[in-house]
Amino acid sequence: MRTKGKLIKWNADKAFGFIQPNVGGAHVFIHKTALSNIKRIPQINDIITFSISKDTAGKYFASDATFSGEKLGKKVSNKSSKFSIYVSLLFLTLITVTNFIGQLPQNLLFGYVCLSLITFLAYAFDKSKSQRGAWRIKESTLHFFAVVGGWPGAAIAQQLLRHKTQKREFRRMFWVTVVVNIAVLIWFSSWSMFAKLT
Repeated sequence: MRTKGKLIKWNADKAFGFIQPNVGGAHVFIHKTALSNIKRIPQINDIITFSISKDTAGKYFASDATFSGEKLGKKVSNKSSKFSIYVSLLFLTLITVTNFIGQLPQNLLFGYVCLSLITFLAYAFDKSKSQRGAWRIKESTLHFFAVVGGWPGAAIAQQLLRHKTQKREFRRMFWVTVVVNIAVLIWFSSWSMFAKLT
């Protein structure tokens, strides 16, 4: 069931706010990603039509939202991108095999696995904070986790949790961290092999 209300609070930095439904009752949390027109910056007193959804914690929030006079756009697919997941799993498999044949230190393999798990949990924590309207983890922190070796966990979390998948700038920077990390790993591996031969 669709309902209508007025935007009474908006935090531009965190991209969320609260709607006062016309029918009364409690204020409804809304995140910018819930709006079909994500290019328009919400303003106080904007009239918004929306649906009510419930998160895993049982809290209600606005979804499928549109500004007054606009039609509900085509819903973006929530299907995960198998490409990112496959790349991550392939990478973890390759470094595991490389470790077994003695070409990669065990500590490095252990570091990638642990950092991937930590990064996955950081994404899950950040998504939970986003849904509750709480203080978020900085994007620079998430990128730091990725560039130091947690990118496989980040890539899996982005798709399985459907978090940080809509912001193109964030996604571009994420793949830059992947390239940088792999480049450093290749350099380290080449240097180690050269050291063994000399």
